[in-house]
Amino acid sequence: MVQAVFVPNEAAAGEPRVAASPDTVKRIKASGLDVIVEAGAGAASRIVDEEFSKAGATIGKAADVSNADVVLRVRRPSDLKGYKPGAVVIAMMDPYGNEAAVQAMAGAGLTAYTMEFMPRITRAQVMDVLSSQANLAGYQAVIDGAAEYDRALPMMMTAAGTVPAAKIFIMGVGVAGLQAIATARRLGAVVTATDVRPAVKEQVASLGAKFIAVEDEEFKQAETAGGYAKEMSKEYQAKQAALTADHIAKQDIVITTALIPGRPAPKLVSSAMVASMKPGSVLIDLAVERGGNVEGAQAGKVVTTANGVKIVGHVNVPGRVAASASLLYAKNLFAFLETLVDKDSKTVKVNAEDELQKATMLTHGGQVVHPAFVGKGEAATAAAAKPAPARAAAKPAAKKPAAKAKKGDA
Repeated sequence: MVQAVFVPNEAAAGEPRVAASPDTVKRIKASGLDVIVEAGAGAASRIVDEEFSKAGATIGKAADVSNADVVLRVRRPSDLKGYKPGAVVIAMMDPYGNEAAVQAMAGAGLTAYTMEFMPRITRAQVMDVLSSQANLAGYQAVIDGAAEYDRALPMMMTAAGTVPAAKIFIMGVGVAGLQAIATARRLGAVVTATDVRPAVKEQVASLGAKFIAVEDEEFKQAETAGGYAKEMSKEYQAKQAALTADHIAKQDIVITTALIPGRPAPKLVSSAMVASMKPGSVLIDLAVERGGNVEGAQAGKVVTTANGVKIVGHVNVPGRVAASASLLYAKNLFAFLETLVDKDSKTVKVNAEDELQKATMLTHGGQVVHPAFVGKGEAATAAAAKPAPARAAAKPAAKKPAAKAKKGDA
């Protein structure tokens, strides 16, 4: 019997992306699997049902998930009703902080793969959803910044006078940061950028931007052999903070991109820095869904401060360019799914020893199997179900020293 792949309409509010495209539907069909796409699943990404149908998909309904051997999603399923035990679910599961949801997928008998854990190896480059979506987030951050800034970005010399170029500062030079630099430069802005890793200085310069950092001897030794940032001394952190604060005060648009999986976003821009900026300046916080890099940022809102600075906290920024984001994400998913399909039997084969499956598999055989989450789901579920104890007379709690934060790769 031919196995079926189901692509649902995403139920999460504000999620316009879809996990397949007409191109990937054709390729999935060519691999020997059937494809069912829920009616309207691609509408918000400008892919109408007719396009999926022409590509070979059957247009179905939500209940068709019960017939699916594989479910391709953008986000983790919130309702597991109807899912077939043993089905493979591939999505961006956002497992950190959602251990009970991971345990629920195990309890439903699903084999769940989280695309965010795809290893950064050559074989998996085409499956790297973090890069494909962050690339678009960096682009859209500049577009959003330009829209809120309500002034021209490039220098314009006219008979009526000269319009100065906007100054844009990018904090964090990962995939999103590099694309933000490239986009801002194309639009004619004067661009600067900073990062804790010395190695990115050359990348920043290659895009026509200026690198901002305290480049002393400690900074030159700030990266490990594996490419990760070392913990910097308090003295260096103070010098870098002073330099950054002085620089931010002169900027028109600041874009922050520092996001560390499984941890709250590091605070990069203090309220004092925001207060030092000119009225009409704009801050775009791409880490707002994890607490934000900017003090005062609010998820899903554009906040205007007392001094007239806008702090933009759009959530799901890749989803703001859903038509492009869905096409890239669908290719990421298909590339991974293709490695699971046995070419002889035309069926999906789970292999926990395969390096890609081992790195991304959260649940299998009724158990949470990823080492980072084994046992955590049960504890989270039990804690949620446990009744609160009767309140006793409160005693002052002994103060504990704050845990020292570890520096991550921005």
